[in-house]
Amino acid sequence: MRKLIMEKFSSIFFLVFLLVFSESAVPTAGESLIKRNAKPCQRLMLHLHDIFQEGINNTFPNATSASVTEGVPGFGPFLFGKLYVFDNPVTGDENMNSPPAARARGFYLYDRKDTPNTLFLITLSFNSSEYKGTMTMLGNNEHGAETRDIPIVGGTGDFFMARGIATLETEVLDFVKSYFRVRMDIKLYECY
Repeated sequence: MRKLIMEKFSSIFFLVFLLVFSESAVPTAGESLIKRNAKPCQRLMLHLHDIFQEGINNTFPNATSASVTEGVPGFGPFLFGKLYVFDNPVTGDENMNSPPAARARGFYLYDRKDTPNTLFLITLSFNSSEYKGTMTMLGNNEHGAETRDIPIVGGTGDFFMARGIATLETEVLDFVKSYFRVRMDIKLYECY
């Protein structure tokens, strides 16, 4: 009987020991592998320039984005279901005519009925002397917010398997010229 109790105690002790020491290696529900106060391993400041096709006079032959679907009728005033595709220049400064740092290609979809909001899928394609490869972002773009954080979900080349956050801020929105510029403060927390 005593031997059986000692075997059970040893088994229970081993399981508790295993749980205690393995728990410290795995993040808990409120934790992440990347701590909130972690410093980025790489940071880029870029400016996306967009000339949209739908201007006041609809005559923009140099448009860099265009709608491919219309919003769903009867789903409110916020263009729910409207899809745009784009191929936009990205520069290192605010001047659209500066040498390109990358091209931003992808789409955005109006995905809320109650407020203006888009789902973004952006791939930044770099082909310069400084960087080669791609960086992909996928996330929510809440139009009313001053800044929006879009997760960086991967990349290739110099940005192989990159993870991080791109904080977007609209710098210019000009409906007469059918132009907007967005500043992208890119912080990578996983760099290989």
